[in-house]
Amino acid sequence: MRDQLVAANQETYWVPDFVKEKRFGNWLSEARDWAVSRNRYWGTPIPLWISDDGEEVVCVGSIEELEKLTNQKITDIHRESVDGLTIPSSRGKGSLRRVSEVFDCWFESGSMPYAQVHYPFENVKEFGEGFPADFIAEGVDQTRGWFYTLLVLSTALFGKAPFKNVIVNGLVLASDRQKMSKRKKNYPDPLEVVKKYGADSLRLYLINSPVVRAEVLCFKEEGVRDILKDVFLPWYNSYRFLVQNIHMYEKNWDVKFVYSEEMHDSVNTQNIMDCWILSFTQSLVAFVSKEMKAYRLYTVVPKLVKFVDHLTNWYVRMNRRRLKGDGGEEDCKTALETLFSVLYTMIRMMAPFTPFFTEHVYQNLRKALKETNDHQESIHYLTFPQHKEQFINEEVERKVSRMQEVIDIGRLIRERNTLPIKYPLSELVVVHEDSQYLEDVKSLEKYIVEELNIKILTVTREKQNYGVVLRAEPDVKEIGKKFRSESKAISQAVKELKSQDLQRFISEGEITVCGQTLGQGDIRLMHSFSGEKAAELSQKYQVHSAGEVLILLDVTRNQEMVDEGTAREVINRIQKLRKKAHLVPSDPICVYVGVKPLTHNLGKVVENFKDFISNTLKAPLQPLPTQTPSNIIIQETSQIKDAALEIIICSANGSPPPNEHKTSDGDKRKKLKVDQGNGEPFCKFVNVELCDVGTCSVLLENPKGKYILTSDALSRQ
Repeated sequence: MRDQLVAANQETYWVPDFVKEKRFGNWLSEARDWAVSRNRYWGTPIPLWISDDGEEVVCVGSIEELEKLTNQKITDIHRESVDGLTIPSSRGKGSLRRVSEVFDCWFESGSMPYAQVHYPFENVKEFGEGFPADFIAEGVDQTRGWFYTLLVLSTALFGKAPFKNVIVNGLVLASDRQKMSKRKKNYPDPLEVVKKYGADSLRLYLINSPVVRAEVLCFKEEGVRDILKDVFLPWYNSYRFLVQNIHMYEKNWDVKFVYSEEMHDSVNTQNIMDCWILSFTQSLVAFVSKEMKAYRLYTVVPKLVKFVDHLTNWYVRMNRRRLKGDGGEEDCKTALETLFSVLYTMIRMMAPFTPFFTEHVYQNLRKALKETNDHQESIHYLTFPQHKEQFINEEVERKVSRMQEVIDIGRLIRERNTLPIKYPLSELVVVHEDSQYLEDVKSLEKYIVEELNIKILTVTREKQNYGVVLRAEPDVKEIGKKFRSESKAISQAVKELKSQDLQRFISEGEITVCGQTLGQGDIRLMHSFSGEKAAELSQKYQVHSAGEVLILLDVTRNQEMVDEGTAREVINRIQKLRKKAHLVPSDPICVYVGVKPLTHNLGKVVENFKDFISNTLKAPLQPLPTQTPSNIIIQETSQIKDAALEIIICSANGSPPPNEHKTSDGDKRKKLKVDQGNGEPFCKFVNVELCDVGTCSVLLENPKGKYILTSDALSRQ
């Protein structure tokens, strides 16, 4: 039977494949005889009745057959009820008695496909329709247990495996690589982890871990926390940003936002960022569908993390003005529909992985869906999205990918030189030998200029015009460990490598020096300036490269640029205070600012950039009044450099902004809800509207540390 087992195993698909071919395959090829009996009391009685001399054996196949053979009514087939039953010998040798052994419990486990439907006594058709099983999953330790007994019994009965696909899980250990132990308490309480981070965070952490590749996972609570931080919070913020801006859209243009997937699919948006995020979304749907069909769960989360980064840090960030309506009603609607489409597709795709979070988002988003016959009460009633080939645009994805590369390098240069984005710089130079690369970057110039806060973007193939040369420095420690006596000669040869040699090293990832092959860990590449203007250029530009692209950033600053950066810092402080007061962008406000000492340059900056600050805030900016306003929402004094900036945010219409966005009495339309959360407080202040004593607002310090206060709780405190 050994050959039959090996052949049956070859017809199955395992993830990971090495368990099938190595661990399980080797076990099958060396399979030994299996003694299915056990000398125990508890267990399933083996249905064999045997004569005293062992010559006559009867194998009973059913309760009905046992009743006929014993001429007794059978109501219980546990051992204590059947051990006393005897069968008359057909050879006249007295009575046959049941053997004393019971089945090995693994025999019972291997019988699961048949026992669960009471096959072959009933449900024959149903069994045939569901056998072999499409999919099973168990731990890697079951290669000699359940996986094996399932295969043995099925092969013996039907000549084939009882399953088509298998996911093999690894073992989960404590963070110290020891077995989890209640006595040692070397692992966090799972219920506390779920309570703290959510069941979906724990599920996604495990799906993204080595455990779904049949490897060992050393469980760390920090990993669950990182999933919450890197995936769920940015994802949730994108959803919340969408809902807030739908409210603004409906308020500004007095129109109900309704999303129709069919209508959106027929609209041909001209915005390249819309095209890009739609293309990337559909590429992700195609990828996840392919990986799910192949049962490779562990490849999904890295792609999801990248997608969340693209959505929040690229699409939403670069389109926030469009989403807020700066480009007019039609452009705002197009951007909102695009973001809605992406999030709606995303939650349907991720529902099997994150069932609770996606259900929460769906129950709110469905209020904006166009009513159709297939409108479902739960996201888990919807079908998995099919990727739409017409939205996939590889050219657009290539252009945006190159733009992202340039921006990432620019950010890195700023970070290394402690140059915050809020401070503008003069010029960014992109050097690349490929004209198509430069065309792609230039076509997205407005995004690069805005994101890196530069005035001019220059693209060129002429690196020599900037006097930049590439040179190499050896990693003496690494080379010394590898080559010992030759290390000195190799290190000197590395320093003498020509620019063309280093370009080849960049493209190939390795280079031969003194007959030895060096990799990227052995050589550090650096850029420097040469020629008559080397000193001047090195003061003006900071340089960095990635692959074949070279970026030069002009880091010289004049007073005007410094003042603009200071104005952006003022905006940042006001926006943070706005958020601290839990104001939404549509709340009408007026902002008052004052600077002390009065002669400080900060006051001049606020005055010179007043229109810029006001337009960014979408709120009037005024100097501090002599009398304190009566409709203050929140106020704060902060430091910018060596000056004090006092900020007061007031309600623009003389009354506090509403806590909820309600429709008029005659408008019964469903409204999307903006979640405020009910977890730990964001700050120690809460806005309270005193409805019974008139229209006013109180800024209250909450001593209990709770985020939500009922009127009863407020009166007690």
